Amino acid sequence: DGGRCLDPERELAEHQAVSPSPRFGPARPWNLAYVIYTSGSTGRPKGVAIEHRSAAALIEWSKGLYDAADLDGVLAATSVCFDLSVFELFVPLSRGGRVVLVENALDLPNAGAAVSLVNTVPSAMTELLRMGAVPSSVRVVNLAGEVLPGGLVWDLHAAGLSRVYNLYGPTEDTTYSTGCLVPRGTPAPTIGRPISGTSAYVIDAGGEPVALGSVGELCLGGAGLARGYLGRPDLTAERFVPTLQGGFGARHYRTGDLARHRPDGELEYLGRRDHQVKVRGFRIELGEVEAALSVQAGVAEAAVVVVSGPSGDSQMVGYLSAAGSAAPDLGTVRHGLAERLPQHAVPSFLVVLPALPRTANGKVDRKELAARSPADSGAGVEGGESPRGVLEELVATVWSDLLGLETVGRDADFFALGGHSLLASRVLARLRSALGTELTLRDLFERPTVAGLSERIAADRMRGDGAASIDSPGRIERSARTGPLPLSSAQQRLWFLDQLAPGGATYNVPVAVRLSGPLDRGRLARALSRVVSRHEVLRTTYRWAGEEPEQVIEAPFAVPLPCVDLAGLPRQVREPWATRWLTLAAERPFDLARSAPLRAAVLRFDDGDHLVFLGLHHIACDGWSMGILLSELGAFYGSATAEEEPAELPVQYADYAARQQAWLASDASAASLAYWRSRLNGAPPLLELPTDRPRPAIESSAGGAIEVVLDPRQVAGLLAWSRPRGATPFMALAAIFQALLSRLSGQSEVVIGTPVAGRPRLELEGLIGLFVNTIVLRVDLSASPTFEGLVGRVREALLEAEPRQDLPFERVVEELAPERSLAHAPLFQALLALDNTPLSRMATRLGDLP
Repeated sequence: DGGRCLDPERELAEHQAVSPSPRFGPARPWNLAYVIYTSGSTGRPKGVAIEHRSAAALIEWSKGLYDAADLDGVLAATSVCFDLSVFELFVPLSRGGRVVLVENALDLPNAGAAVSLVNTVPSAMTELLRMGAVPSSVRVVNLAGEVLPGGLVWDLHAAGLSRVYNLYGPTEDTTYSTGCLVPRGTPAPTIGRPISGTSAYVIDAGGEPVALGSVGELCLGGAGLARGYLGRPDLTAERFVPTLQGGFGARHYRTGDLARHRPDGELEYLGRRDHQVKVRGFRIELGEVEAALSVQAGVAEAAVVVVSGPSGDSQMVGYLSAAGSAAPDLGTVRHGLAERLPQHAVPSFLVVLPALPRTANGKVDRKELAARSPADSGAGVEGGESPRGVLEELVATVWSDLLGLETVGRDADFFALGGHSLLASRVLARLRSALGTELTLRDLFERPTVAGLSERIAADRMRGDGAASIDSPGRIERSARTGPLPLSSAQQRLWFLDQLAPGGATYNVPVAVRLSGPLDRGRLARALSRVVSRHEVLRTTYRWAGEEPEQVIEAPFAVPLPCVDLAGLPRQVREPWATRWLTLAAERPFDLARSAPLRAAVLRFDDGDHLVFLGLHHIACDGWSMGILLSELGAFYGSATAEEEPAELPVQYADYAARQQAWLASDASAASLAYWRSRLNGAPPLLELPTDRPRPAIESSAGGAIEVVLDPRQVAGLLAWSRPRGATPFMALAAIFQALLSRLSGQSEVVIGTPVAGRPRLELEGLIGLFVNTIVLRVDLSASPTFEGLVGRVREALLEAEPRQDLPFERVVEELAPERSLAHAPLFQALLALDNTPLSRMATRLGDLP
């Protein structure tokens, strides 16, 4: 092209390269030695610039680990485009050793010369062992680049290879950073300790070192550290960060990998930081789950991905390959996981594959796994024989639909298959709709199998009285729109609070979703407008109608979707600016009388990187609703019929509000009122905790947060203790919480609140709106009950309260009429929200958005 350089980075590299010519002078340790490109998570390759001294440090480390016999025949099977080649070529040649060149590691049997050291990835070594292609001349095996399964180490030792090293290191720290000699019989190999000249430590999000055993980001420093990324000063500044560790001017490299220090000082690798996911409100490290899966009997290797379940929530799927000819027993594997992991970290599904799919460079192809359906993969499902009879088949169908399983056996345990409190309420709602049978949460806890629950339903139907007669608002139907539309009880509370203190942001519900890949902003705006057209509550304002507020449903409208373009800002400025913008957007108040309770915007970082902001007011949504909103938004965006009007919902939130107010005004709610009146009559009005300063005369929302991370072994022990006693972890933790409050306050009775989904009927499942309610849990701790006895009391209180959850908390307060105080909330001042809170369903991605 007329002599013009088509690759500007090549020209840059040539200017920085070391040359013996007089133009550059003699080579110095700090001169650039080579550039190796890594793929990069955004698709744009990154050139890692390595100096002579960093490569020399790698060679110097090898002198203390390998002798001349080890380096007499080093297999060189890696392209010079990858950093493993630096070890394979320069380490033996610098020591007078010999390099044995082959096309790839699987050509080891055809090397044509004795090989003493093999440097490869675990998946390739597994295949070599399967082929029986590891010659007896091999003295040392270096494994890196992938998680090392304990089963592979066992096989290598059984084959007579006693020196097996597990090595870890990114290209940015010159090939290897940590490592260890793996002893025989190690079930879960660590990545060892830093090699000589390297420092490694684990930090939290604020850059501070974490406590021993805590999870954080692994950072590396020392002699092997690269200069940075060629021609990418912004990215270099982001990943190569100044640190006080190592003296003045020192830097460390933020790997993006999660790790923790074991008590013996060795590092345990837990996967990528971007592999941290949120499932039902719990932060889960997929690497930690994969490590627990890999050490189970009969498992060769494992990978865990998160998929969107049929009910819209996130579900974990564990894919594994067999260590031998026989597939591992999934029941045994699940039991082993329950002993090592908390309940929320056990995958909902386990799938056995002949082999895990691989990318071109040999790594597990997680995108392909995420695109699979567990049912299509032939997922093994615990539960014994098939359902018997029509009733069991119907119950099994409901379970399989909500749990995303192809089949469910008659002895399958709902909670062991991944069911939880929110799904339990949906099971009950669907069975109520299909059979007209009023089941309670107690029924499902006491009979958590298909056979057991079917037996309970059959017995009630034979009696002809359904289940225990629990009063509820009944079926929701389309209401007449001829007069004022009332607010629901929860909406009334938020409306009055807004009138008392207008302009606040306490009840704003923001969500931000990061999207990778090209974005059609016009298509996204139309998809969002379709969601608003489908759900009246998102286009509803509120005004006074005499002495009561009323809903005013506006006509469908095109939702504005402004774009804030940040592409021109440097990366180090762009991220803080975006964070500040999001904070201000999240705190911007709503005018409930004049504008819709929804706003949206897009932040553009570049053509393939966007952030979608959605801001809602709590008067129009709850946590469950956010999952519906994001799921429908993704579906409408990806729909081929994006211009069509969305299907009309059978009922709207206004119909629910009208039905609820009619029920509260009738005598039908009397039984629930009587229960709560008797249950809470005489309860202590205030939780007297020994605080370090007097309670203020007027309470405020100012406060802080302290995060306490439970040891996974403690959680696993709690789960193992709870299940045989017919209790959930929530019940046990509620007992612990109330016991603590009792001890601190000196009160023998403790009253707390806990949120419930408030969607007991099938027709409410797909509605956006404010359904969440709060129930009051009063427990007597007098007479010094044992812990088991206390859990029993909590269990009974929860199971009694669950059928009465339809009665709004505001109505309970009104009925009991406690003495009101501006200094504290009525009835309870402590709230416990764990896995049963609908707020834990907050979605973090746009469903199937391409």
